Amino acid sequence: MEQFERIRRDRREEGLSIRSLARRHGVHRRAVRQALVSAVPPPRVGSPRPSPALGPHTATIRRWLIEDQTVHRKQRHTARRIWERLLEEEGASVAESTVRRYVGQARRELDTDRRDITIVALHEPGDEAQVDFGQADAIIGGERVRLSLFHLRLSHSGEAVHVAYPSEDQEAFFEGHVIAFERLGGVPARIRYDNAKTLVARILRGRDRAETERFIALRSHYGFDSFFCAPGERGAHEKGGVEGEVGRFRRRHLVPLPKVRSLSELNERLAAADRVDLGRRVAGRRETVGETAVADRSALRPLPAEPFDAARLVPVRVDAKARVCVRQSFYSVPARFAGRRLPARIGGARIEVLDGGTVVAAHDRSVVRGSQTLVLDHYLEVLLLHRSLPFIAVHAALDAVNAAGSVDPGLVAIEARRIAEGRGTIGTAVERATLRRFDGPAPALAAYDGLLAGTVR
Repeated sequence: MEQFERIRRDRREEGLSIRSLARRHGVHRRAVRQALVSAVPPPRVGSPRPSPALGPHTATIRRWLIEDQTVHRKQRHTARRIWERLLEEEGASVAESTVRRYVGQARRELDTDRRDITIVALHEPGDEAQVDFGQADAIIGGERVRLSLFHLRLSHSGEAVHVAYPSEDQEAFFEGHVIAFERLGGVPARIRYDNAKTLVARILRGRDRAETERFIALRSHYGFDSFFCAPGERGAHEKGGVEGEVGRFRRRHLVPLPKVRSLSELNERLAAADRVDLGRRVAGRRETVGETAVADRSALRPLPAEPFDAARLVPVRVDAKARVCVRQSFYSVPARFAGRRLPARIGGARIEVLDGGTVVAAHDRSVVRGSQTLVLDHYLEVLLLHRSLPFIAVHAALDAVNAAGSVDPGLVAIEARRIAEGRGTIGTAVERATLRRFDGPAPALAAYDGLLAGTVR
């Protein structure tokens, strides 16, 4: 490089001929012409040196490399292992460095060391988002638990939404979308995914996937397109934005481990952290995430009139302890429902138990399998009437309902209100005794059944 510089300088300052420059600098005239054309010397082309020691073994090396293409990448030959096998199995007398050079050349020719080229992607506002789940620990109610973090990141601005769930199940996946779309105020045109079982029932040829029906319903409801990345490590690079976001958010907002009382409280913190992140700058950009997100949000597709129902409705049975079992955890319901079958709505973060369309119990989903989430009020329903009614009225109502042969807490509440309002009780002891005169055994209907069957005339 320095010699080329001196040749060019002498030509420029003294105007020497090519022959004179070659004589002065002791080089061939061809080198002078090269220096005058370009300041950078051309790369040296070395003539290949024969390797008689390796020659008899090149076919074996290429065969091993070809066979490697059919095995797991972590169990393929290294250059050193090839050299060791040549010494052990074929008695070769060759240097390891010679084998290394040949293996590198052979791999390039066989394309076994091919590397995918990463192209910088430019995303238009509202054009695309990426979705992924990550793992994180938190201390909830004094216990350390492992959670699944839903991440949805807009590719143009980098604005992201994060929601924590007890597990990476289908309800959490769909609910995360619903929450993210509502916070962003719209829907991106396309979303990139990996091949999670919650979405993909079967991987087909190329990019084709057999998708789950619930995912198709979600996509149809919001009107976005889906794109599935290649399986394995190659696919991770196809949604590198959200892959990096998972680690960045965890390091920034979940170190040290957050200590909260409930999953709901943790998600409130995560939502606040998302708002804080609007002020950060992505590397290489002058604008903040929030400033870039203005264009992103304005280009999103509008939300549908109603959100997608991400919850799953399943029948459950209330046991003798007034509990229902959902996903291997127990949740209490009011004691009056013991022994009954009720429908339960399983959401990503909440469990609701219904009776005739009315929610009778609601809980945060447990983050520990086999645990019990109990609400004392469910077991003290009658006694809690004293919060809104006088104790004397509640006590009198208990006596009246018990005397009538019932323990229905609903009837106790009605009677207590009647007494508190001065409207009397269900009935006096004399009235109840009078009504008992009409009590009797159930009528026999066998004769009527015979008439219906045509056996009695």
